[in-house]
Amino acid sequence: MISNGEIIFRLILSSILGGLVGLERESNNRPAGFRTHILVTTGSALVMLVSMYGFEGLGSGGDPARLAAQVVSGIGFLGAGTILRQGNSVHGLTTAASLWVCACIGLAIGNGYYVGGLVTGAIVLFSLVSLGLFEKNIFKSKYKTIHIICKERPGLVGEIGTLVGKYCATIKHMQMCTEEDCDCNLHLDVTIKIPTHFEAKELFESIEKIEGIKEVRWEDREEMIR
Repeated sequence: MISNGEIIFRLILSSILGGLVGLERESNNRPAGFRTHILVTTGSALVMLVSMYGFEGLGSGGDPARLAAQVVSGIGFLGAGTILRQGNSVHGLTTAASLWVCACIGLAIGNGYYVGGLVTGAIVLFSLVSLGLFEKNIFKSKYKTIHIICKERPGLVGEIGTLVGKYCATIKHMQMCTEEDCDCNLHLDVTIKIPTHFEAKELFESIEKIEGIKEVRWEDREEMIR
């Protein structure tokens, strides 16, 4: 049986690694963030500790890998909850994968396989942060931000999203701010991934027909598209 100090160390280390991955997901407004990843990683480490040391003195013949295998397969249910389908696009796969790999990291740390757990954690963070920026630079021309000035009303954002989907574009990020002292008090920045054949003018004309829309333009352009 390992010491209590070693048990505490493994649980804390696993929570730190999971928290680092969760912070990256949280900063990008993903469905599973900081606390979720900590819970998954720490819980996986605990399961591994229980499977290895929790049944000592109860006889031989147990298989420590049995509980660990259940974690690897069972985490799929939690990951599936982060995957969303919007039209022809699927969102949340990266977050689901990060939850799954955090479970694996927790199992490794719980087992005392520190090198594997730490290196995997570093690779995951590098993949999510650095490779994410690399991917955005590679496909920079595919991402455009539409700036919309409009009057706030219920259902407006949903109508805009529906129109974007009809033109086979994918909404990657949306940011909004309000101005109480202005008639057109809502400013929307909608970042979309555009398809190969994309009719921007038609999309803008369709958006402008929505009730309450005052102005539509590319954020990186001064001219308006009518």
